[in-house]
Amino acid sequence: MTGKVALITGGTSGIGKATAQAFVRSGAKVVICGRNAERGQEVVTELKAMPGDALFVKADVSKAVEVEALVATTVSTYGRLDYAANIAGIGAYATTVECTEKLWDLIMRVNVKSLWLSMKYEIPHILKQGGAIVNMSSITGLVGLVGQPAYAASKHAIIGLTKTAALEYAKSGIRINAICPGSILTPMQDPVIQGDPEIEAQIGARHPIGRMGTAEEVAAAIHWLCSDAASFVTGAAMTVDGGYVAQ
Repeated sequence: MTGKVALITGGTSGIGKATAQAFVRSGAKVVICGRNAERGQEVVTELKAMPGDALFVKADVSKAVEVEALVATTVSTYGRLDYAANIAGIGAYATTVECTEKLWDLIMRVNVKSLWLSMKYEIPHILKQGGAIVNMSSITGLVGLVGQPAYAASKHAIIGLTKTAALEYAKSGIRINAICPGSILTPMQDPVIQGDPEIEAQIGARHPIGRMGTAEEVAAAIHWLCSDAASFVTGAAMTVDGGYVAQ
């Protein structure tokens, strides 16, 4: 991917950070975004030390004006956009009855609207030379999950949005896929695991492979979906879940 440019939303931690590292290793120039500027600059410093070429842009991807500026900065800095990994998102725990309207709207704005906005502004630039987009869904986009109605609805929506966009641009040189991770060891899981090895083991046991996944394993799948090795793959919802949805 030498000479290519990748934009990664939510690239300051977890799967996003691991994905940025994967693209830098393959020679791509990387732009990451997030809302924490200090953490973003720390990640960029790490990426440059690999060594690599990277840039952080502070942005709230649920706001159109900030997404448009993010993509514009990427293109003005590096001259093109080849790949996008739209990873930014949040989780929430509340049953269908307990979920508030405020929480529902927040999840939909951050997980779904932001992803639509990202593609809206990424696609016109990727069209110029072709490329690929990977959107972050979840196993919860394929199955239900007790206590997470808003999250499950948002991740199902992402798959529908991904498939529609994939069909719209299949003949235009852009491949668009979704990635559906199982339980992955990232900061998002910290409030659940609480540093307790027994809780981690219990969550891992839900997956036939017998453990939780790593951010690097998901990043490798995202990188592959963007690479030429996946040239006949578009409109897919690829699981990286240790066999969870196969049960």
